[in-house]
Amino acid sequence: MTEAPAAQPFDFRKDLVALMPSLRAFARSLCSNPARADDLVQDTLVKALANKDKFEPGSNMGAWLFTILRNTYYSELRKARREVEDAEGEHAASLADLPNQNSAADLQDFKRAFAQLNADHREVLTLVGAFGMAYEDVAEICGCAVGTVKSRVSRARKRLAEILGMDEDEAALGEGAPLPQGVIASSW
Repeated sequence: MTEAPAAQPFDFRKDLVALMPSLRAFARSLCSNPARADDLVQDTLVKALANKDKFEPGSNMGAWLFTILRNTYYSELRKARREVEDAEGEHAASLADLPNQNSAADLQDFKRAFAQLNADHREVLTLVGAFGMAYEDVAEICGCAVGTVKSRVSRARKRLAEILGMDEDEAALGEGAPLPQGVIASSW
């Protein structure tokens, strides 16, 4: 009789490092400034390491980290309302010539349209569309009902189609299709 292979031992730091690219992409979808997104990921990792004892091995570390990142982002957003922030390079970016290649132009259009969505819509589209997460996991991360997540995804996709000037037939072709992960990770 052969024995089943033993389950891999839980390694908090190894699992944390493995999730860093996804955390970085999620942070970049929430805030368009890459340096701020990197700071957000760093703050998330510091908080996770400081609260390592509060994580229950065997539970979903990704959901735990995404929740920490999301809560950190919204806490910073509330603080920033009282501060005046210098928008770095936004005006210069608006003066730049669009590339001649269609795919690069489409990506720029998508980035602008995605940035116009409200934070809740960007959040659920990133988690469901780019990361392919289940609605239930996204609901847990966002602290809302599954139906709310489904509704937000539907409204966000519809709003994106409106902003991009797509008709119902074009928008329906992309319905349910995941966003390419490289779009989220590399575009901010």
